[in-house]
Amino acid sequence: MEDIEDIIIRSFRESSRVKEIFVNENLSRLVKVIDVITQALSGGNKILLFGNGGSAADAQHIAAEFVNRFLIERPPLPAIALSTDTSVITSIANDYDFSEVFSKQIKALGHAGDVAWGISTSGSSPNVLKAFEVADRLGMTTIAFTGKDGGRMAEMVDFCLNVSSNSTPRIQEAHITAGHVICDMIDYRLFKKPENHS
Repeated sequence: MEDIEDIIIRSFRESSRVKEIFVNENLSRLVKVIDVITQALSGGNKILLFGNGGSAADAQHIAAEFVNRFLIERPPLPAIALSTDTSVITSIANDYDFSEVFSKQIKALGHAGDVAWGISTSGSSPNVLKAFEVADRLGMTTIAFTGKDGGRMAEMVDFCLNVSSNSTPRIQEAHITAGHVICDMIDYRLFKKPENHS
């Protein structure tokens, strides 16, 4: 029987390895994503984030970093996680279909110039795909955080940041690290606070 300490060490090493691969494969795209989100926020636009399960939690986590703060004191930034309003979600799922829980909210809240940021470890979640279709028609910038081979999302969004792994936990760990880096760099771009960037 394998020692539990060995299993723990292997999990941490695997997480580090997946993140290293991710940044090597996505660095230039990550910079472009930071640029487009910075531009959107500078122009008075907002970010709409969405996903299912752990990806819903990541969407809420990242939205909170924008609306409250990340590391520095600065004005709140407009970001909404579309997975938080249970009355909206359950009414859409009940009256229409669960595949529309994000797309109907984007129709209601999204405008040209806003950012639609969807998170799906498979890249194939039907409700995230539908949300991107609507966002594209509205003239929003579309950003996907995906895993595995990127799924259908890799082909349909403006920017796809894909984690080349088949392990859902490792994909999610890379997603939240990338989300934190985006928050940090947007603060740096918008507010030029050098405390944490010596």
